[in-house]
Amino acid sequence: MKLGVNLPQTTTYDLAHDVTAFAREAERIGFDSLWAYERVLTPQDQSGPHGLYGIPGVPWPDRYGYTTDPLVTLSMAAAVTSRAELGTGVLVPPLHLPVRLAKTLAALDTASGGRLIAGLGAGWSIDEFEATAPRPLTERGAALDEFLDVAEAVWGPDPVSFDNGRYAIKPSRINPKPVRRIPIVLGGRGEPALRRIARRADGWLPTATPADQVGETLTRLRDMAAAEGRDRSAITCVFQLGVATTPAIPKIVEEIEALAKVGVDHVYVTLPSALSSLNELIDTAVALMSAAEDAGLH
Repeated sequence: MKLGVNLPQTTTYDLAHDVTAFAREAERIGFDSLWAYERVLTPQDQSGPHGLYGIPGVPWPDRYGYTTDPLVTLSMAAAVTSRAELGTGVLVPPLHLPVRLAKTLAALDTASGGRLIAGLGAGWSIDEFEATAPRPLTERGAALDEFLDVAEAVWGPDPVSFDNGRYAIKPSRINPKPVRRIPIVLGGRGEPALRRIARRADGWLPTATPADQVGETLTRLRDMAAAEGRDRSAITCVFQLGVATTPAIPKIVEEIEALAKVGVDHVYVTLPSALSSLNELIDTAVALMSAAEDAGLH
């Protein structure tokens, strides 16, 4: 089991100091991966389709309105670490211009020595799409597929050529290239999302899902991948274990144990969302790693 942790990326922390300080400590403690998520904004009007996940009346977490850019955060971590993988959990490609995002991810992978994991999702916020996306929310699945097509071209050998009628790259040099083939893990539980994972992703990135359901879906995904002519073992699972209140370490370890039993091989925990100071975060990370090791999970 690989064990990861989110980086502090909200303004409740001292971003000029805490991101790099925690990244160093988390790697020293023994965490295998460091993660950052994307939130562009938090709307004041959260009624109707503006609610969390587009669900009427469900409020957004307050921290979403104080979140820094995930790629800036991971770049800071890359500069002070050498071993831990760096994951986006999750980044929303439909909110970005695909060629520019593909180039930026390649640069981050190069700068980190080939440690990037691209955790991607289609997005859900109508407000974020209206503020920044090249295509509307109703086309988010097509936009994610489009990014995957563009990234495959941009990350491939020069000269890069691409034309899908919307974006055209005449034969060009686009560098740097990723150090390794960047692993792509995709979120989502709907049928279109699962079909996309089975066809073209390296893994699934679920959250807030009971372990037994994760195991059932992971088995199904591997069967779907095999039906596409892929090796079943090509589909891995990285689970985001969300904590939003003071973490109960024994409960977190129990959840990790349950996930390990159903075939999950990588879990990262959103500790910074539940805490507000660097010292608390480091102490809790130490306690979590110690408990995981005592349970034989790391």
